[in-house]
Amino acid sequence: MKPTILVVDDEPSIVLSLQVLMQRAGFDVRIARDGDEALRSVENFTPDLILLDAMMPKRDGFDVCQTLRTNPAWKTLPIIMLTARSRDVERQKGLALGATDYITKPFSTRDLLTTVRRHLGLPATGSAEPAP
Repeated sequence: MKPTILVVDDEPSIVLSLQVLMQRAGFDVRIARDGDEALRSVENFTPDLILLDAMMPKRDGFDVCQTLRTNPAWKTLPIIMLTARSRDVERQKGLALGATDYITKPFSTRDLLTTVRRHLGLPATGSAEPAP
C-alpha cells in the first residue's frame, strides 16, 4: 500500500507542483488549502506524512502543527513544514511546536523527496512502496 502525503498550502501553483512530484515518486496525495481544511482532513483519514505551509489563511501552519501534536494519536505523525520564512526564529518555533522537519522555500525537489522518504522510513530513492 502506498504511503499517503497530505499537502497543505494555499498557493495553487505550489500545491500542484508538490502533488505532481509526490505522485511521480509513488505516493498517494491528498490536498488541503488552509489550516482548518487540514485538520478536518486528518480527522477523517490520518496520512502517513504532512507537508505543511507555515503561512496560510484562517489557521497558519504553526497553529495546525501545535493542534495536531495535542492529540496522542498524531504525536508521531511526521510533519514537514515548508515555508518562505527562513529566519532561524521561525525554524525554532516550528520545531518547538512539534514539526518533524522544517524546509525553506525555494527548496530542491530532490532534497524534499529524500527528506520525505527518510521520515517515512523508506530508501532515499525508488518506489514509495515499503519493502515486503
